[in-house]
Amino acid sequence: MRYSSLVPEDYDERLLRFVERFALVFTESGVPRMPARVFAYVLADDADRYTAGELAAGLRVSPAAISGAVRYLVQVGLLGREREPGTRSDVYRIYDEDVWSRIYAQQATVLEQYEAAAADGVRTLGLDRPGGRRLEETRAFFEFMRADLPALMERWREHRRSL
Repeated sequence: MRYSSLVPEDYDERLLRFVERFALVFTESGVPRMPARVFAYVLADDADRYTAGELAAGLRVSPAAISGAVRYLVQVGLLGREREPGTRSDVYRIYDEDVWSRIYAQQATVLEQYEAAAADGVRTLGLDRPGGRRLEETRAFFEFMRADLPALMERWREHRRSL
């Protein structure tokens, strides 16, 4: 259900300005521009599900731009794709109600890869030089972060229940 009829007329403009600002943060962290815009829109707009046409209309872009963006977002697990019974159109939604927990939980794999790469550098270069010692500190940092992530996620789930 769209709530735009219940809000001031400039709501859509304010929404789009926010989407652009929030998408810029995603873009600066490595997410391609159009997927960042689509994700920010789905996160901030009021509807629960969107067709590609609704996303295109809401963002004022072509349906072709939406196609690649939702493909990317589904592939990385940020959007889910479903089909409503009796329709031929896919609908997209936030994959998980606790989307940020899901995003950060995926970082455990990345942290493990950083840790392994730094450990390889330590084995290759040794600890007797400054570079090797920096790599060992890097390895230890990522080990620490990865080990603490499950407890952090559990604390978040507890906090979320209290909201």
